[in-house]
Amino acid sequence: MDLRKLKTLIELVENSGIAELEISEGEERVRITRSLPPGTPPATEQGAQLATPVAALTSSQAAASAPTAVQAETEGHVVKSPMVGTFYRSASPGAKPFVEIGDEVQAGDPLCIIEAMKLMNEIEADQAGVVKAILIENGQPVEYGQALVVIG
Repeated sequence: MDLRKLKTLIELVENSGIAELEISEGEERVRITRSLPPGTPPATEQGAQLATPVAALTSSQAAASAPTAVQAETEGHVVKSPMVGTFYRSASPGAKPFVEIGDEVQAGDPLCIIEAMKLMNEIEADQAGVVKAILIENGQPVEYGQALVVIG
């Protein structure tokens, strides 16, 4: 994959609301993820400004031809997606979100819903703490093992 394609993909992630993009071409694979600097709330669907993305590229050729940025790690316990599906912050479109940044949660409290094959799967906190970050935007697709929420 050439440098122009990589730059175009990075710009796509910067200018859109997506948190992660993964492209495979033959044996080459590129994964670009966007993370928010600590203390910055995620962009909302109402058009808030997008935070500056940090891209992490994983490809043998990409590593040789383009500089890579190290993804900033958020301190705390990361709750990951147990399945592939669509992320929702609330039980229904007009309902209040399960949690907001700064909310205190106990183990077993609902954090979000992941819709998979028309089934709504409630994702619960696996430990007590304060919600430090919500890493996915409402309605975005998620992958198995993808970070959803950070609890500190």
